[in-house]
Amino acid sequence: MAHVTIIPVLLILSLFHHKTLLSTILASEQEDIKDALRLHNVLWTTKNDSRVILSWSNNLTKEETKKYTVKYILIYKFFNTTKERKERLQEKEKIIHLKLHSGFNAKVKTQLFAKETEDIIKESDWTEFTYKAPPVYIQNLSCIIYNISFFNCTWHIKAETPEDIQIFTSYRHAGKVFACQQYIKNTRKKNIGCHMKEIYFQPSRKINLDITVRNLRNSSRGLSYYKAFTPQIIEKLNPPINVSVSLENRSIKIHWKPPPTIGSAKKKCFLYQVKITDHKIVNVTAENYKYPFHKPAKKCAAQVRVKKEICIANKIWSEWSEPVFIHDEKTVDILLLSLGLFCPLVFLGGLLIYACRRYRCLEVITTPVPCPSDNIKTWLADETHHQQRMSMQMEMHSEVTLGTTEENRDENIQLQV
Repeated sequence: MAHVTIIPVLLILSLFHHKTLLSTILASEQEDIKDALRLHNVLWTTKNDSRVILSWSNNLTKEETKKYTVKYILIYKFFNTTKERKERLQEKEKIIHLKLHSGFNAKVKTQLFAKETEDIIKESDWTEFTYKAPPVYIQNLSCIIYNISFFNCTWHIKAETPEDIQIFTSYRHAGKVFACQQYIKNTRKKNIGCHMKEIYFQPSRKINLDITVRNLRNSSRGLSYYKAFTPQIIEKLNPPINVSVSLENRSIKIHWKPPPTIGSAKKKCFLYQVKITDHKIVNVTAENYKYPFHKPAKKCAAQVRVKKEICIANKIWSEWSEPVFIHDEKTVDILLLSLGLFCPLVFLGGLLIYACRRYRCLEVITTPVPCPSDNIKTWLADETHHQQRMSMQMEMHSEVTLGTTEENRDENIQLQV
């Protein structure tokens, strides 16, 4: 029994020893592969207007490229910023838009992965690169859309800007290019802004603002930059319209309507703020707000403003609407008077209806007059006959008196003759 039990144990130990030896050999071979690769990268850039094409290459052979999955890690950061941008790419280039940045720092690392297991086989060290662009003479660029069709951009000119430098702008939108209609100038006659009107935007299409810096002393091509904007993000809405107040259940309800907009006008897209005198500003998503009623010692006003936040992130608030006085003499006294009269009138009306039903007042008023008896009819007929006789006697007496008067007048005339 003991001999039979030992043989399987020896077989298991033998198999484990061979497996360990095989794993060691494979690991050694893999390490040899890693050491043999010795990856390194080479970076360079190509300038294309306001874009920089960052490219790189490595010392991998075609066989190694086919054998492994090759990926690259790119990290870059613009000058004078703290935010790093990290991307994992399979291409050997990256287009970086300078916008108004004067350059960037970048670094690239190459990684090899096993195609079957996606395990990392080898990676290179970081290869760093610094790109310095020509000087950018403007800063604090901001653009805004207001009143649906007005477009305004402003910027500051740096103190080190040469005297002969001038800034020109245009913008591209929906496949069309538009030159600045009216420049805003400072005391040195430098362009520090651009104003345009009657511009109609497509909300889903970006606005590309092209900025050209030119030296007025020579005719050489100027430096070009650009910055892209999404119309709805830079739209400053007008204040809410039709702001009014009403009294509901001992609360004052403020109503309003959203202003016109270049993008979506769905109710869920708007965020409102209500400001009431001596109260905190309240965020509201509906088109009304209920305010608990009380009568303060001084005048109280309400205002509303709006921006888009639900459908698209917009940080620009509209101006406040015109104040609506909800607690001055003209509104509160009228509301109180209306409320004070309405309740008693309703009570008195209900009481009157109850009394009329209880004591049958309506039946007494609407009961028809009964037909007169025969004696009343005879008396009425005799009275009518008597009045007719009296009327005939009066007429006869009047005729007799008139005839006598005419005879006396004729006699007087004859005596005078």
